[in-house]
Amino acid sequence: MDIKELLQLTVDREASDLHILSGIAPYLRIEGQLSPIPDEELLTPEIVERFTKEIMSSEQIERLTVNKEVDFSLPFNQNARFRVNAYTQKGTLALAFRRIPLKIPKIDDLGLPKLIHTFTGLKQGFVLVTGPTGHGKSTTLASMLNEINEARSEHIVTIEDPIEFIFKPISSIISQREMGFDTHSWQIALRSVLREDPDVVLVGEMRDYETIASALTVAETGHLVFATLHTNSASQTIDRIVDVFPDEQQEQVRLQLSNVIEAVFSMRLIPSVTGKRVVAYEIMLGTSAIKTSVREGKTHQIDNIIQTSTEVGMNTLEMSLANLVKIGKIDLKTAQTFSLRPEELSRLVRSSK
Repeated sequence: MDIKELLQLTVDREASDLHILSGIAPYLRIEGQLSPIPDEELLTPEIVERFTKEIMSSEQIERLTVNKEVDFSLPFNQNARFRVNAYTQKGTLALAFRRIPLKIPKIDDLGLPKLIHTFTGLKQGFVLVTGPTGHGKSTTLASMLNEINEARSEHIVTIEDPIEFIFKPISSIISQREMGFDTHSWQIALRSVLREDPDVVLVGEMRDYETIASALTVAETGHLVFATLHTNSASQTIDRIVDVFPDEQQEQVRLQLSNVIEAVFSMRLIPSVTGKRVVAYEIMLGTSAIKTSVREGKTHQIDNIIQTSTEVGMNTLEMSLANLVKIGKIDLKTAQTFSLRPEELSRLVRSSK
């Protein structure tokens, strides 16, 4: 197959990812599971290099040559978009494709909790969506932004690397900026966003000290900021944000964060008994108790606050997993694999019987 046929197969099989590496056949990831495409020949370095040249501009190839890796987005035949990472491994080129659906799904269609709708009604503050790579963070954020787009007249600015979902203006106007194409750095983009009259800002990923500091400033100045982090829980998310700053700045950052934090939604896509994946999640809301814990540096208290605040909508990952076991969507062994506290999960499952 050529690269266009492989991309079409990715779309047809509803795979989330396509991997192209020298020495093996092309691989697809379907419902979280990687497997080779049957009867496909092993890829040689020459084939991978040809595929790369067919999908990349001369400027992108130059950046790949200099930096050894490059991210970019790839429209495909009106059928899909792909987020692509071209990189080198063992001295040869490789390609990783992530399929981005053209249609932005609704919050309810994703199996997300109803409480997520309240995040889209906020006018200011900081909302973080966290979890491992490939577990639905970008899709969840896109569904929330599009709900705002449908319901309110706002200026939404996204800063992404690269642009994933393409938003069509409905009630809002939307400026989408791609790293390396529309701006040279996260810090510059976030500094200039305040001069672009935004109401809502999406930071594709908070990778470093400068990005996090700039995102906090945007939230502090009365805007609604959505962002992602590769963390496993709300308490870990707070620690990660604070820990990137020098020691002498951490007290000030805790104060800033406590003033703006509205929610941390940590999610996983769990293999169900039917083979499809279902959402398990933790929700932390920026209540006064949470804000106090953040401000005073007592993040070890956050898990307990979440456990005892279910009446306002907070939820631990173990509560979510236990409920999925109870209603028969996932089995206990699978739940334990994804649990952060397996003993607590076992207790919740026993108490629900």
